[in-house]
Amino acid sequence: MKNMPSTRRFHRAAHPEQPRLSILPKVFGVAVLLATLFTAWIPGQTLPEDLAESISRWLAPQPEVVLTPAAPTWRIGIVSGHSGYDSGAVCRDAAGRITLTEADVNLNIAFLVQKKLLERGYQVDLLNEFDARLNGYKAVALVSIHNDSCDYINEQATGFKVAPAMTARDAERSTRLTQCMINRYQQVTGLPFHAGSITPDMRDYHAFTEIDPNTVAAIIETGFLNLDRDFLINQADLVAEGIVKGIDCFVRNESIEPAFTPVSP
Repeated sequence: MKNMPSTRRFHRAAHPEQPRLSILPKVFGVAVLLATLFTAWIPGQTLPEDLAESISRWLAPQPEVVLTPAAPTWRIGIVSGHSGYDSGAVCRDAAGRITLTEADVNLNIAFLVQKKLLERGYQVDLLNEFDARLNGYKAVALVSIHNDSCDYINEQATGFKVAPAMTARDAERSTRLTQCMINRYQQVTGLPFHAGSITPDMRDYHAFTEIDPNTVAAIIETGFLNLDRDFLINQADLVAEGIVKGIDCFVRNESIEPAFTPVSP
């Protein structure tokens, strides 16, 4: 995002019973065998050994076969921060020329996240910052991807931040999404959780009040565009993997042990 962490501004605002296979195939099979028996059997002779074994095998109790329902397709919303609206934080060289924008970094990561989620079987909507589809948006989860200032602040200005949408009807699920995101992102990237610079603007992110209140949401700043710039650009696949694993953790109700350890500046 645009400014230093302390002054950053965000855009506010029971499974059904599984069906069992019919026993009709077994009944039909036995009928075929019996028909064969009466056709081929000569009075006074014993049953052919192989036919007797077949009848015995068919009449024996068979293991129950249960149809497994298809896995559900989960819808996930990914907001590419600032896309379609503005540049977000702007990085310049010594001469003042623009070398990088937050919007570009966000979009690259968002594309990778979408690709990885699609490969895992999710249904994914890639959304702009102010996207008409956000109004009443319904999904299992929505994650908005951003990054922090290009300016050098101090040597502690490195790491990521995650804030939940407390406007959700289920605050517990909202908190769990955040914990999953923090835990998995930290495990995958090795970056510290920069808890001390989460601002009210992150918690009041505009999309949180636009989406359906049953949609659980969070906003993540994947790093600082100064000290973390090289990692965010050259290890973008790892950044995306951390986000995807966080979503997986939440959707699949995975364990988040060991608990994450916040690192404050």
